[in-house]
Amino acid sequence: MTDFNGRPILVTGASGGIGGETARQLVAAGADVIASGRSEEALGTLSQEIGCRVLPFDLTSEDGVREALDGLDVYGVVNCGGYGGEIATPMDTDIAVFDKVITINARGALLVTKYTSRSMVRLGRGGSIVNVSSQASLVGLSGHISYGSSKAALDNITRVSALELGKYNIRVNSVNPTVVMTPMSAWYWGRPDIEGPFLEAMPLGRWATEAEIAAPIVFLLSDGASMISGVSLPIDGGYTCC
Repeated sequence: MTDFNGRPILVTGASGGIGGETARQLVAAGADVIASGRSEEALGTLSQEIGCRVLPFDLTSEDGVREALDGLDVYGVVNCGGYGGEIATPMDTDIAVFDKVITINARGALLVTKYTSRSMVRLGRGGSIVNVSSQASLVGLSGHISYGSSKAALDNITRVSALELGKYNIRVNSVNPTVVMTPMSAWYWGRPDIEGPFLEAMPLGRWATEAEIAAPIVFLLSDGASMISGVSLPIDGGYTCC
């Protein structure tokens, strides 16, 4: 049920941790992965490692997205490209940063969905889109006014896209991960005053790994999830159930 038999799947954000791991797992499951991301060097390294195709483009430019994707034959999409922005309250947030976070995380994913779904409809074979959202869209997290807002918008893009594309047998879902502890996230989430209380409130009491996020993404893309559409799936150790 998770053998993709050469189906082409676009993964944005593949130059990052979750996106790169998702690309690895998809290739292992028989997909023809098309990797996109901000770092062409990282994409080149990934391509040498797993044998994926590479297609870099700018998520902030509709012209760039259209040029890269219009007419590209795909079965599946993982919208994993994203930007973390800043840790700020509503009182001191930088609106320019807010705009950039929304532009990349929500608008960028919508642009990719806009142009890849046209291909899926044209091909008439159905398809699956997975948007990588966040636990920050499901609960209020201190300092996450920009990031949480962008991911809440992404969850709504998921629901409306699932509604509109279902008649073409195209499924659209979100995954909503907790933190994967990387050097990039450790500067905030690794602080004792942040990490301790957060993990104490999480039933499983630990951070996620990239592989633990990628595996459900691969499942939602697969035929094993053929009746699942429009959901926002927490991958958060139970944090949002509390």
